[in-house]
Amino acid sequence: MNQNPSHSPVLEQKAATGHPKGLYVLFGTEMWERFSYYGNRALLTLFLTKALLFDKQAASALYGNYTSLVYLTPLIGGYVADRYWGNRRSIMVGGILMAIGQLLMFFSGHYYSDPAMFTPFLYAGLGFLILGNGFFKPNISTMVGQLYEPQDSRKDSAYTIFYMGINLGAFIAPLACGLVGDTGSAADFKWGFLVAGVGMVLGLIMFHFLKDRYIVTPDGAAIGGKPTQAAKSADGTVKKDAPLTSIEIQRIAVIFILSFFVVFFWAAFEQAGASLNFFAEEQTNRVLFGYTIPASWFQSVNAFFVISCAPLFAMLWTYLGKKGIEPSSPLKMAIGLLLLSVGYLYIAFGVKDVASTTKVSMMWLVGMYAMHTFGELCLSPIGLSMVNKLAPAKFASLMMAVWFLANAAANKFAGVLSGYYPEPGKVTEFFGFAINNLNDFFMLLMFMSLGAAGVLFLIYKAIIKMMHGVH
Repeated sequence: MNQNPSHSPVLEQKAATGHPKGLYVLFGTEMWERFSYYGNRALLTLFLTKALLFDKQAASALYGNYTSLVYLTPLIGGYVADRYWGNRRSIMVGGILMAIGQLLMFFSGHYYSDPAMFTPFLYAGLGFLILGNGFFKPNISTMVGQLYEPQDSRKDSAYTIFYMGINLGAFIAPLACGLVGDTGSAADFKWGFLVAGVGMVLGLIMFHFLKDRYIVTPDGAAIGGKPTQAAKSADGTVKKDAPLTSIEIQRIAVIFILSFFVVFFWAAFEQAGASLNFFAEEQTNRVLFGYTIPASWFQSVNAFFVISCAPLFAMLWTYLGKKGIEPSSPLKMAIGLLLLSVGYLYIAFGVKDVASTTKVSMMWLVGMYAMHTFGELCLSPIGLSMVNKLAPAKFASLMMAVWFLANAAANKFAGVLSGYYPEPGKVTEFFGFAINNLNDFFMLLMFMSLGAAGVLFLIYKAIIKMMHGVH
């Protein structure tokens, strides 16, 4: 046993901020993975319509299918990790699959003028990205908490730091990938996908070489290895627990109810990678100081506002909590939906009576993204925490699956809605709502999110009662 405190594994892991160095390894790994994902997302619909000549409805449908499956495969990846591989191996496999997927997207872009060549590369690339995300996504965030003792007060700030890594990747990805890929030339999209792939490889290299030294428990034991037989047996033990109580049943019902409302939020919010990408490309004046900003860059705006405003919202909730007036989780979610609808109302005014050939100020799009980010900060950070608090221990994974399924359904719905983006001279109808122009389209999204917000405002007090003290 080493008696020299200067070589203690616990002391060695502590960074200058008081957090384990392993947190920053996970921060960097997740940042580069999100760089890869959001770089691809920023370019995908533009690539489909401008290079591969898909119509907007077909591009929106493929986008919706892709992003919805991204939320479904973590159910498989999480199960495989828990039962067989462990977190570390799953992350490495997932990252390698995603790097291969980006390489295949590069080849799809390289052969953009030949359907016989780009088609197999496109669908294989998206398939690898979907499968790789399934192994990567559910495993890296679970390792953050394991760096600390169960009651360590630094956990909350650790997840805040980790969340900033996600948004830092989401911020720089559209800028970097859009700079080389979204140039106005169909031949250049491949370089954006290649840059996204390089980001994924950098994250893998960091994780591979630093994980053994830094991703350890406070006692120095490795985190994320293969599950032991004892751990597997314990999961079977959980299923033999007593039947659910009435309180537990009501709390599970709350998860299902709020998951339903989450579908409407993310379906409208996720227009960023689809219809709002079309709007940025076609009807936004993107000239600033003589430079034409790539349409894909506007997908960095949300992440910028998250990074800059998240601390302010945290302070706001703390302040209101001290005053005893902090909104409950369901009420915060209702406020988030309301802010989302306000964002669409704002941009609807910006395009009202504007001809399809006229480009509007970029401030309409930026202002809308600001309101959407405020809505996200009211809704998104509390979602996973709420599921963890409400779900009975023996159904924790199942309830998390329900939450992921809601996100998958929302992204599929987002693709469907984007398919109604108006084309000049073409009138479409969404359940009796005629869409003649952009104002109609944005008002549809506004009414959808406002309606969901209104219903949630009406029933949130009843939902609070069903939560039985969980906030």
